[in-house]
Amino acid sequence: MLEAKSISLFYGASRALNDVTVSAEPGKITCVLGRNGTGKTSLIRAIAGLSPSRGGSIRFSGQNITKLGADARARAGIALVPQGREIFSSLTVEENLKTGFAALPRANRNIPDEIFELFPVLKSMLRRRGGDLSGGQQQQLAIGRALVLRPKLLLLDEPTEGIQPSIIKDIERVIGMLRDRGTVSIILVEQYFEFARRLADSFIILNRGRVVEQGGPEKLKDKNVKALLTV
Repeated sequence: MLEAKSISLFYGASRALNDVTVSAEPGKITCVLGRNGTGKTSLIRAIAGLSPSRGGSIRFSGQNITKLGADARARAGIALVPQGREIFSSLTVEENLKTGFAALPRANRNIPDEIFELFPVLKSMLRRRGGDLSGGQQQQLAIGRALVLRPKLLLLDEPTEGIQPSIIKDIERVIGMLRDRGTVSIILVEQYFEFARRLADSFIILNRGRVVEQGGPEKLKDKNVKALLTV
């Protein structure tokens, strides 16, 4: 269980987040929605420990992790699939997956078979360089790398960005399967509204770094809610 309360985040004098509260439960998907530049990625980075928050608190699995760095949060079971994938283009698929070992105890440094069951294409491309993969294949690799950590909390930052429709369907299926397993909490940042609506158990909408709307999946059918997401 993640509980991030009243999170504020600054980049220099610019305030990116203003008293944002979000939670995530095992077996549930919390969607973070909003137009470009509203603070969605900043919130994910604050939860992952990549951008220190100024004010507020973050509790995870009953522990106060507000002051912990990104490495300690990863060891606690928080895994991030960043916007833009950020795979290592010169490393092979297998080497990219093994970069997830850094936060694991030595005894657990192996690639779970489940990753290849979820993304069969990765098994057939283990020796290929990451930079040779298509955008959709790189996204699958980025998710697989996060799953190497056996996360308790999975943070997904716009996993459909620049991805062909067939791969989007595969990614949606995998995220749903991970949710249904009941052991992983998922926070999904997404611009693709219909994708988010199909997966969301709850949602928040950000605007100028503040939560301006929140609720359950039925509320995402409200025209006023959809209007907050249009340019």
